[in-house]
Amino acid sequence: MDMLPINRALLSVTDKAGLADFARFLVDRGATLVSTGGTKKLLASEGLPVTGVSEVTGFPEIMNGRVKTLHPHIHGGILADKDNPEHLAVLAELGIAPFDLICVNLYDFADAARRELELKQAVEQIDVGGPTMLRASAKNFHSVLVVPDPAFYKRIMEELSENGMKVGLGLRREMAAETFRRISRYDALIADYLFQHEV
Repeated sequence: MDMLPINRALLSVTDKAGLADFARFLVDRGATLVSTGGTKKLLASEGLPVTGVSEVTGFPEIMNGRVKTLHPHIHGGILADKDNPEHLAVLAELGIAPFDLICVNLYDFADAARRELELKQAVEQIDVGGPTMLRASAKNFHSVLVVPDPAFYKRIMEELSENGMKVGLGLRREMAAETFRRISRYDALIADYLFQHEV
């Protein structure tokens, strides 16, 4: 798919800079929002209509938020190839709505490393669902726009404004590559920390 319409977005971020304006831009142009935890609270406090992930999955966020987005109603909606009729048929059969935009940034493990937290505390800052959603959406860039950092909001809003809420394959590919770079750095930081700190 060359030009991807943005109708449904999932937003789940640690860095909330610029998020309200970005989300309002999407809503004002007809997109629906799905979100988690603190991100959902922020969007709701700004008066924006937002559906909680738990409403999508039919399952509560559990284990202090360790498990919330790891569900077929989330990942089926992210990983479906919109050019593949079989994928679309599975979505329809199972009642899974596809996502078009995934905006995720990760728990700040770098801060945990700077503060030299004890290992048991530090591991709580290892994001699991975030990297999983980022990898899934970056893999499926032919059908999904991944947004891994607030630094890209302005450029994405400009592209969507210029193209009637559609985003081109070139920008989607670029965002996917940037996403994999960021996940790689994130994983390397965690690996270094674990090697350097004894149990």
